[in-house]
Amino acid sequence: MMTEKPQAIRYGQGDSTLQAVGGTKGLHKLVEDFYLTMSTNNDFKKLKDMHPSDLRLSIDKLFCFLSGWMGGERLYSQKYGSISIPQAHSHIDVGYEDKQMWLDCMEIALDMQGYPDELKSYLLIQLEVPAERIRQVSASRQSMQKG
Repeated sequence: MMTEKPQAIRYGQGDSTLQAVGGTKGLHKLVEDFYLTMSTNNDFKKLKDMHPSDLRLSIDKLFCFLSGWMGGERLYSQKYGSISIPQAHSHIDVGYEDKQMWLDCMEIALDMQGYPDELKSYLLIQLEVPAERIRQVSASRQSMQKG
């Protein structure tokens, strides 16, 4: 009699990523720890200074965005309307260092959750994509302003 091996979790399919981070409760904890890290670690002061002093709206928007991004309910569009992540950040000057700072801050927050390494790696690789698009849109805007 053959026993079936448990199938590896495939992140990015359905809501598997959201479930892997602990559902909406786990996602909210991740987002809160992300902003806590940004607010309390001097290495991220420049990143923190790009945000309003009251982070409640930023926390909610990131939580809502990531919920849909991870395959869960599309809370952002329900609450705030449609979104283009790069355009939503186009008013901010974002360079390579800023992008990496955001990813480093997220990596620390991910580490705080005790997630498996493969989940953390998957999320950081996937989050690099919108982070790079934000940087590109910012660079394009800055180039047009100079030209």
